[in-house]
Amino acid sequence: MNTASTAAIAATPTTAGMQGFDAEFRDLDQYIRRITDRIWEGGRIDDIQRYYSDPCIVDTPAAVSTTVQAVIDGTRATLAMFPDRRLLAEDIIQSGDDVGGYLSSHRIISTMTHRGDGGFGQASGRRIHARTIADCVCKKNLVVHEWLVRDQGAIALQIGLQPRALAQSWLDQRGGWNKPIAGPAPDGYQSHLDQGVRAQAYAQAIEAVARGEKLPTGLYDEAVHHIGPCETTRYGHLEVGAYWLSLFAALQVERFDVEHLVLNQGAGRADRVALRWRAFTRHTNHGTADGLYGPASGHVVEVMGINHVELVDGKVLREWVLIDDVAIWMQVLTAQA
Repeated sequence: MNTASTAAIAATPTTAGMQGFDAEFRDLDQYIRRITDRIWEGGRIDDIQRYYSDPCIVDTPAAVSTTVQAVIDGTRATLAMFPDRRLLAEDIIQSGDDVGGYLSSHRIISTMTHRGDGGFGQASGRRIHARTIADCVCKKNLVVHEWLVRDQGAIALQIGLQPRALAQSWLDQRGGWNKPIAGPAPDGYQSHLDQGVRAQAYAQAIEAVARGEKLPTGLYDEAVHHIGPCETTRYGHLEVGAYWLSLFAALQVERFDVEHLVLNQGAGRADRVALRWRAFTRHTNHGTADGLYGPASGHVVEVMGINHVELVDGKVLREWVLIDDVAIWMQVLTAQA
């Protein structure tokens, strides 16, 4: 398994005050929930300057920004299109400490109405719900680095657009595919790579299927509930396995990196795993005529994914997989040298 770091830090959720953070925040969970609520639902966009460092790298599947002003501009643009957007926290899976920094893997379901013109075209007035997972490195009361995957394909489909068409529109607006390479995480921060059996078993299984192998027997519960890109829902290990096989049949993996892996346990809750991965692929459809992303282009496609799972008796009972189908289509459609 390729990994983004050779070291790992403790995965114990924070339960006491955090050094360098405002006294009101007793732990990372509270910090993330409160600043998200203030900025988005409270409309306190200027608080981004209070809670984000400058520079702050934000790495998404289709773009990289490096300044706090870019975070502010992106927030204003989103709220202009979706002024009633609510961010409902489904879960925060966390790791870290005061020395190296904390990481929150924050899964959100957004409910909103498309009321303004912008990146998703003319206002449609349609009601939208879509998920985002944001992995934020937090140090001394600041978000200092962020990896963010939003289900842009789900938003497009609910507005009435096909992800392929939205991808072409964004390529036309941007003058092609021009995502830069993201800079490294801040000094002192090390990605958590959980060495526990259950976390490793899940990460290794996803890497195995990415490389064309079958999913291990017993990974998924018979009644597994899977929510994937474009808000697609699958039930049972056969449907879930078929999805993974179809994804990596379309996109042949040349390199697969595990960038973050953590398991959280808590009384009265299922064990939860957060996995962030990045696959460097080629759009080949493994020699077949067609696939999830149309006829094979031969293009190089980078896929950044964040998965959350809940384990019951060691098996995956619920799985959320966030990748950005629009970003994938942008790379498939881009003429490459």
